[in-house]
Amino acid sequence: MSLWTILDGGTTLLQRKTLGQRIGLWFGYWLATRHRNVTIGPNCLISPEARICPRQGRITIGADTQIAPGAAVQGNVCIGHHASVQANTSLIGYGEIDNPSGQIQIGNYVRIAPYVFIIAGNHRFEDTTRPIHEQGMTFAPVTVQDDVWIGAHVVVVAGVTIGQGSVIGAGSVVTRDIPPYSIAVGSPAKVVRSRLTS
Repeated sequence: MSLWTILDGGTTLLQRKTLGQRIGLWFGYWLATRHRNVTIGPNCLISPEARICPRQGRITIGADTQIAPGAAVQGNVCIGHHASVQANTSLIGYGEIDNPSGQIQIGNYVRIAPYVFIIAGNHRFEDTTRPIHEQGMTFAPVTVQDDVWIGAHVVVVAGVTIGQGSVIGAGSVVTRDIPPYSIAVGSPAKVVRSRLTS
């Protein structure tokens, strides 16, 4: 059991109700912002057990956003305001500050459930005479527009845009763009209906 679990009472729902929770959140904010290229807006709740590191890129987190314990936000990632990234979710962006070719862009009011994996890069594997790890990577941005709900255990691959107001069902694998206000499920994820029609 970690010190943070003792201080926050073991909850993954971030709150400032107790002194222990407030101390933990202060450390979470400090641990994230000790990196030069991390910017966090006001009233954010950042777990000290989150892994936030911009690598060679930049991380921006908007106001009133929550990053839960075990979440990993790495590389070029921009998260809007009033969003939440729940426990053990990974957002892995690539590129550099001046070349955000592998940026993950998360909109405002987005809800990302636990154990979601979003990545903006792929290993190259065309050359069968060389090990895959020696062939480098390709990058493609991922965009999750405003007011999207991504269910637990979803995978979103590089180059995908999820349109505003969409819902992605738990366990889905998103391999292509999802139009706005869609409900999509499955592997690969397919649109089963629009939220705009009854």
